[in-house]
This record gives sequence, structure tokens and C-alpha cells, in this order.
Amino acid sequence: MAELQEVQITEEKPLLPGQTLEAAKEAELAARILLDQGQTHSVETPYGSVTFTVYGTPKPKRPAIFTYHDVGLNYKSCFQPLFQFGDMQEIIQNFVRVHVDAPGMEEGAPVFPLGYQYPSLDQLADMIPCILQYLNFSTIIGVGVGAGAYILSRYALSHPDSVEGLVLINIDPNAKGWMDWAAHKLTGLTSSIPEMILGHLFSQEEISGNSELIQKYRNTITHAPNLENIELYWNSYNNRRDLNLERGGEITLKCPVMLVVGDQAPHEDAVVECNSKLDPTQTSFLKMADSGGQPQLTQPGKLTEAFKYFLQGMGYMASSCMTRLSRSRTASLTSAASIDGNRSRSRTLSQSSESGTLPSGPPEHTMEVSC
Repeated sequence: MAELQEVQITEEKPLLPGQTLEAAKEAELAARILLDQGQTHSVETPYGSVTFTVYGTPKPKRPAIFTYHDVGLNYKSCFQPLFQFGDMQEIIQNFVRVHVDAPGMEEGAPVFPLGYQYPSLDQLADMIPCILQYLNFSTIIGVGVGAGAYILSRYALSHPDSVEGLVLINIDPNAKGWMDWAAHKLTGLTSSIPEMILGHLFSQEEISGNSELIQKYRNTITHAPNLENIELYWNSYNNRRDLNLERGGEITLKCPVMLVVGDQAPHEDAVVECNSKLDPTQTSFLKMADSGGQPQLTQPGKLTEAFKYFLQGMGYMASSCMTRLSRSRTASLTSAASIDGNRSRSRTLSQSSESGTLPSGPPEHTMEVSC
């Protein structure tokens, strides 16, 4: 009988004392489920505490998807319909997500004391490095709506190396002028804060229609226990500074950008103007039909397709199946010289739920994709 030899076996991940292999597997599964459900953290910054929720685990050499919501909303009411959409699952399996709640906007947030100085939008942007340092994340792909889009843009201007891409919905990069300020003051005399915020979030057509969606968000904002906090965030947004973006200038977004707006959104003109100020070789403009003021709520399917196309253009998820948007319209992408003959043209992704073809006629100052 051959002599038995003693072999030393070392576990790569030793079990805890008294823990069986089955118990270890159950613990690992429970931890994974907890990550899928989201882990909420708070971190102190020079401008106060900020709360954020992390879903998934970091992927090597991949940025985090980093979201920031609009006024009157929190991360759930702003982004849940989008990130819970079926086709979005392929994206979120490939990226860790960080959803930020502006101070005082998180669920169960206490009302700030009277006289509390709410951070400016610039200061809210300056909180982001504290979040990334806490999580040890080096780069992000930002997804922002309204005030959140402005905050992420402000952060990208001051920290260009840490932002790989931006999806900006309903962004208004301009400060309020005197006429806007006067109109805002007059509106405040006749409208309540919830109605003013509702007019910021949705188009007048949507509000007049008083759909179930409008009723839901009107009720949510009107009866919000932290309405005083929401008003402070609203005031900070209305006191924002001009981003001073300039095409070809020193102040510009240097990463790939996808601008998104509904065809009847209250911010359509502002987003169109923002598009004119950005590098056309780095910017896509998506004008969505039948989406109203909040396309991430009303058209999550179309926005998911465009987002996947945007990520593929950045070099991520190249092996994933083509989306309906890119598959059906890739051949329709054309390029031409700009009007002045010197500047290359921007890319416009123009979606329509009714038409599946491009308009005929001579090429315009954009590249269009319809679906």
C-alpha cells in the first residue's frame, strides 16, 4: 500500500469559525440581494450631509452611473420608472449605480430649521467629490434631470477627468434674467410652491390634461412632509449662476454628452440653446415626441434605447445586442458639412412614436435618427 502524504490545503476565503460551506453561500447570496436592493449611505461634506443609495457592485475599469434628480423629486420618484424598466436591466448589470438625494430630499428627511442656509447648486456640485471619495470611485457617467443636470454639468466643468459622459435631461445652463426673475415673482403671487414646481416639471398641456401621472405628482409634492426643504432646493435652482458654456471656448463640457428633452417640455428652448454651445463632435441631441416634461417617466423605453446607444458609442457594452433604435436607424446616420463650412455638425437623435422614417429633402445642420 503506497504511503500516504500529508497535503496542506489553504482556503482562499476562510470560513468564519463554526460556519459551514452552505452557510457561507447563503451569506454571500444575502449580501448580493442586499446590494441589489440598494445600500443607503450618508457622508459629511463642507456644506452639510448628503445621502445616496448604491446598487450593485463596482465593475473593474468601468465608471459608476451617477444620478441626480430634479426639484420636487427624490431619486426614487425621478428615476425608478427608468431604471426598473425591463430593457434597462442589461445596462445596470454592467454598471454600479449611485443615486444621490439632494440634502433634505431623501425619504424621511427632517425639515430644516428656520433660517437654515440651503447650499447653492454650485455647492451641491462640490459635495460630489466627497461621495466619490467615500466610495473610492474614480469616474462616473452622470444622468441628471433639471436641477440635477445643472449640478452634474457644474461638477463636470470643475472635474473633467472624473466624468466620462453625461446624460442631461431638461438642462437650463442659463441664470435667470431680469425678465425671468420678474415673471417668477409675479407667478409666486398667484401660484403655490407645489403648482410652480409642477409647472417646472411638466408641460402646460400635461397639466391641463390632469392625467393620472400629474395627479400623482401634484399630490406627492403638495403633501410632502418636507415641503419646506423642497422650497429651499427650488430657491437654489432659481438663483443658479450661468454655466457660461461656449462652443470652442475654454468653458465647455469635454466628455460625450447626450441632451434630452420632450418635444413639448417647458425647457425645450433652453436645451436647444445648450446644444448650440457644446462641441458638436461630442454632443447628441435627443428630442423625444410624446414624452412631455419628464421623458424618463413617460418614455422609459425610448430613453433606455438611446442610453444604450450612447454607452455603446463610448465603447461600453459593445457585445450587447443592438437596440431597436440603433439597429433600425444605424444606416440612416449621415454626415455633412456645417452651415459655415468650418464646424462639424452635432448629432441629433430625434425620436417619434408615430413616424419610422426620416423626412425627405436636403440635409440639415444635424444628423437625425427617427424611430
